Amino acid sequence: METVFRPDGMVQQDAGGSVGGRELPSRCVIVLDKDLPVGKLANAAAVIALTIGQRHPALVGAPLVDASGFAHPGLIPIGVAMLAASGVELQKLRADALAAGCDVVDFPVQGQMTKNYEEFQSAVVQIPVESLQYLGVALIGQKKSIARIVGKLELLA
Repeated sequence: METVFRPDGMVQQDAGGSVGGRELPSRCVIVLDKDLPVGKLANAAAVIALTIGQRHPALVGAPLVDASGFAHPGLIPIGVAMLAASGVELQKLRADALAAGCDVVDFPVQGQMTKNYEEFQSAVVQIPVESLQYLGVALIGQKKSIARIVGKLELLA
């Protein structure tokens, strides 16, 4: 059994496609600050995606085997929509997603303002959650809940 992280902490993956008695996530979206330059957008997306894979290992599909028999690493089978929002919208999306029971992976702006993880931790620990600003957030959960939260957002261009 794999450990899968949920908003309420760690739970074990059950047999039959559920987590702690609940269905596995059916939707994953990453919403990024639309005002970021392309390099910072790419960095934020990569950091968030890596954390999604760590928190939800069951969302990584089986290896893909090509006609030559070469196995390529498994990818996420449910797709990941990349959406755009303002910094203020990101704070609200995060709060709404948590209230709806979604798992949220957020990336505070301090992540691109510091030189290492220790500095990042030291910066974040000084800021109350309601004052944090985000480069991006990922919402992982059930399709219907996430659609209600992000339905009016545009695709990242």
